[in-house]
Amino acid sequence: MATTTVTPFAARGGSFLVESVRAEEIFGPADLTDDQKLIGQTAEEFVAKDVMPLVAELEVHKEGLMASLMKKAGAIGLLGGAIPEEYGGAGLDKVSSTVLAEKLAGYGSFGVSHGGNSGIGTIPLVYFGTEEQKKKYLPKIASGEWLSSYCLSEPQAGSDSLASRTRAELTADGKSWVLNGQKMWITNGGFADVYIVFAKVDGEKFSCFIVERTTPGFSVGAEEKKMGIKGSSTVPIFFENAKIPRENLLHEIGRGHIVAFNTLNVGRFSLGAYCLGGAKKVLEISSKYAKERTAFGKSLSEFGLIREKLAEMAIRLFATESMIYRSAGMMDAGVAAAGSGADRTQHLMKVLEEYAIESSICKVYGSEVLDFVVDEAVQIFGGYGFHEDYPVARAYRDSRVNRIFEGTNEINRLLIVQMLMKRAMAGVLPLIPAAMKLMDELLAGPQPAEASTDRFAQEDQLVANAKKSFLLAAGAAVQKYREHLAEQQEIVAALANVAIEVYAMESSLRRLQKSATRLSESSSAVMAAAVRALLDDAADRVEKEARRALASVSEGDTLRTQLMALKRFSKRDAVDSIGLRRQVAEAVLAGDRYPFECK
Repeated sequence: MATTTVTPFAARGGSFLVESVRAEEIFGPADLTDDQKLIGQTAEEFVAKDVMPLVAELEVHKEGLMASLMKKAGAIGLLGGAIPEEYGGAGLDKVSSTVLAEKLAGYGSFGVSHGGNSGIGTIPLVYFGTEEQKKKYLPKIASGEWLSSYCLSEPQAGSDSLASRTRAELTADGKSWVLNGQKMWITNGGFADVYIVFAKVDGEKFSCFIVERTTPGFSVGAEEKKMGIKGSSTVPIFFENAKIPRENLLHEIGRGHIVAFNTLNVGRFSLGAYCLGGAKKVLEISSKYAKERTAFGKSLSEFGLIREKLAEMAIRLFATESMIYRSAGMMDAGVAAAGSGADRTQHLMKVLEEYAIESSICKVYGSEVLDFVVDEAVQIFGGYGFHEDYPVARAYRDSRVNRIFEGTNEINRLLIVQMLMKRAMAGVLPLIPAAMKLMDELLAGPQPAEASTDRFAQEDQLVANAKKSFLLAAGAAVQKYREHLAEQQEIVAALANVAIEVYAMESSLRRLQKSATRLSESSSAVMAAAVRALLDDAADRVEKEARRALASVSEGDTLRTQLMALKRFSKRDAVDSIGLRRQVAEAVLAGDRYPFECK
């Protein structure tokens, strides 16, 4: 079992908005162990040698090809990361699983297939299965003998998963469940052997079941005609008096939402890691093409606007990577605090719930960064980027679904704020005391700034002020709408955007501060350039979103006072963002890759 050598620090979920974490307390890619790096190397080599040469055949759904690759991955241990060792898996910690997901994402369709099997298709059994269920299914899933699939969405129940119409009824003799209904958009559905299916017992109690492919009354529809991820299997599945054993109920009757939501927390976080890995590959391709392609007598890589695109790709990827590995480190620290024992599974579930906010943030930010990267890649390739013979066209199509997967980004934005407010009302997260303290600070008026000789003092202040901007806007919104805030979706989304930016800003800065003493002078300078450019732009976005929220909830003198406070928090010195991006672009082009990779 791979272990994470991170300082034992498990911050409370969402606490990044009200507390300041020290750089040494966060986990970053530079903290990966040799074993974790080896996991990533093995996964990356498998994709390069076994998957990429077959992309053309996978894209046209060559019969049995994706399933055979999945089984091959299982044979070398790439499918059992989430499965404990006693059931034939690798029992990887969260950081190791994150490395695995990132490195398997070189081809979007394989990444999706892997996640559908080894993530959301496996987690319900790991965390909620009985001992008998685990012994029956997990060893076969770990080895690739059986492949798994997660079945939640329905034609009339996408984001609103609890509106499921699929029914489950117990037979008169009490020995079997009979399922009737339909599921849609089922990843791996065309070749899976095991299906994790959600249905309502007697049409009312949302529950979860294990269905095997050979079940009478179970059938699989035709492959969907998708915009992207064409190499993955996505089908509808049908239940017509499909009879399964009573013991195939997973967890408890009426508790299917616990299974679904905890599984989606894992899926959302992992999806951010897959997006990170895919985007890094697109950056590599874009850098190489920019150097090979000439226009007006010189390489594209010599043009400032092309270099700026490459730099911005790398900068946003740095933020994504920093957030994802910070979050994984916190999760591992939380799990480590549990030790071992009979209640360990319950504790693991609590850890998933604890960091649901961070998981949603990683999903939203990661998927939108990937969309940005592939869009800019098409632009760098120009007309060839619009041609199917070049890889960025496929990457562009493949990327778009990630903003829909695992709960749309709109749903996740609402969830981020909803979960923050729920934790605040319960007294778990001290948002209310922090907002009150901020009001006292504003009433006291501007105070002289303390002199600091710290190298990153200005950047620290930017992050602190971004947190105050969130508290200011969120406090005003809660004061006006109270328990009805959730109904004001545009305001909630604006608050979520501020929270997301804060997490990106702090995670990136703390990683820089932690790495500064480890890196060479040149590498440290490039990382500092990336972070300073990121923080400058993020501060603008924070101000814009906070202003938008405040203007919607306040008016008159109150609004003017709030905007004056926001202006105080947004005040900062100008930075040469063009010069900073030129430094980052130079580093990208020097290696034709993401320049902050830890080897």
